[in-house]
Amino acid sequence: MVNPSKPTEFAPAALALVGPTASGKTALALTLANQVPLEIISMDSALVYQGMDIGTAKPSPAEQLAVPHHLIDIRQPTQSYSAAEFARDATRLIHEIQQRGKLPLLVGGTMLYLKALVEGLDDLPLASPEIRVEIHSQAMKIGWPSMHAELALVDPVTAARLQPNDSQRISRALEVWRVSGQPLSSFFGASRVAGPKIALVSLEPVDRGWLHQRIAQRFDAMLQQGLVHEVQALRNRGDLHAQLPSMRCVGYRQCWEMLETLQGAHPAAADLHRLRETGIAASRQLAKRQLTWLRSMPSRHVLACDQPDLNAQWQQLLGRLSVV
Repeated sequence: MVNPSKPTEFAPAALALVGPTASGKTALALTLANQVPLEIISMDSALVYQGMDIGTAKPSPAEQLAVPHHLIDIRQPTQSYSAAEFARDATRLIHEIQQRGKLPLLVGGTMLYLKALVEGLDDLPLASPEIRVEIHSQAMKIGWPSMHAELALVDPVTAARLQPNDSQRISRALEVWRVSGQPLSSFFGASRVAGPKIALVSLEPVDRGWLHQRIAQRFDAMLQQGLVHEVQALRNRGDLHAQLPSMRCVGYRQCWEMLETLQGAHPAAADLHRLRETGIAASRQLAKRQLTWLRSMPSRHVLACDQPDLNAQWQQLLGRLSVV
């Protein structure tokens, strides 16, 4: 918890440690866990899925045992987990962790989750798994461009900002329409509730090349640990497909596409080389989008994650926030 004996520039309900992929968030979070009693709330849309461990860089069982973690392995890969669900769950967990006398520490790079939690949410209808299955079955018959055309008839505002093959967002917009009878666009700004106060700490490199090198090393490690076998096992389940949110995660999408092309054949060196190229490129694009999100948040406290004095920066900031 925040130390009341120290002056503080901000009295947060929780601390959020964010940054682009491969910037070192987990390691820094575990360092803080050695100093103050805390519990980690995962803010990563890939870590919610069971059976997806290697490609998500999921904290190891030992790490999860050492520090309580939340919102990890809470969904099957067949299911979805929205930003609205995250905001509600995280808000509840923040209060529960505070009541246990510990610091709630949010860790992750899913910026839509962060935005939903910090800025509040429009009061959207709850998800309907039955209608979602119905929409997906229809899309498999007529294609997502036709589903997009259907959306344009009932919610032209939302349809205008979506690409015809944006299956995830088209599905959600049609789901809202079928559940409520109202277009998704009509809910925006209608009844937004602000979230809890959070001190935002952002890991951002001075040298983008440093991050690119870390991304490459991380993806190589995933390949060595068995990412291809993990995705093959997911494919073998028989209940997953490439358009699910889980299988569109960076790394999984590229690996799925490679295995789809091979049609059961064993990947050759050329296939794995191509997978490495596409996986690293997708990870770089993700990191770029994450940094763009972060730079739109002027209230964040920036730490230069590629500098040798990172730990000193971290400790100094924690002192200003009266966390240690």
